[in-house]
Amino acid sequence: MSRLRVNSFSISIDGYGAGPDQSLENPLGVEGPALHTWAFGTRTFQKMHASAQTSDAGAGVDDDFMVRGFENVGAWILGRNMFAPSRGPWADDGWKGWWGANPPYHVPVFVLTHHARAPITMEGGTTFHFVTDGIHAALERAKDAAKGKDVRLGGGAATIRQYLSARLIDELHLAISPVLLGRGEHLLSGIDAVSLGYKCTEHVASGQATHVVLTR
Repeated sequence: MSRLRVNSFSISIDGYGAGPDQSLENPLGVEGPALHTWAFGTRTFQKMHASAQTSDAGAGVDDDFMVRGFENVGAWILGRNMFAPSRGPWADDGWKGWWGANPPYHVPVFVLTHHARAPITMEGGTTFHFVTDGIHAALERAKDAAKGKDVRLGGGAATIRQYLSARLIDELHLAISPVLLGRGEHLLSGIDAVSLGYKCTEHVASGQATHVVLTR
């Protein structure tokens, strides 16, 4: 049965999933990249950027969680900011996402937006579909496209909060990075995870992050 999962979502010790002042120059917000240091050194991330190493560098706990995040995924859901920095009606500016011609998804991706646009087909099997009728419709379409595999919810934090509040996320993997941001976009602001039925079912630390898995 298809599940909705969040994998490898990095947060700070004080709970922020992105830094303040997100922009084209700072898509993760000011100091936001520090949240993802644990991921940048993994073998999986290096392969995504065509810099795979032949040694055991990049292996270990962090890479194990990165690998798990791509297993049995048949579709993705993204908030608009995970696709583009723009707001409002779509501009005819040629923007096709943050990842270039061959994004790392390789399956259908459903982008939440208030403004309709035609699908965009990319290299490697990724097609971006734009959903204007809400989180439930996006999940229904993603599950249909996944054909029995799981759907991965990529974020951002506000999108994850919406799906958490609706009790639609089956598994949530957080990588807690040893940094403080002080401000930005807080992941669990206004969320009572206990009342929503979530509990911690796994936790393990590496030298770069503490990995926590919540399930309901």
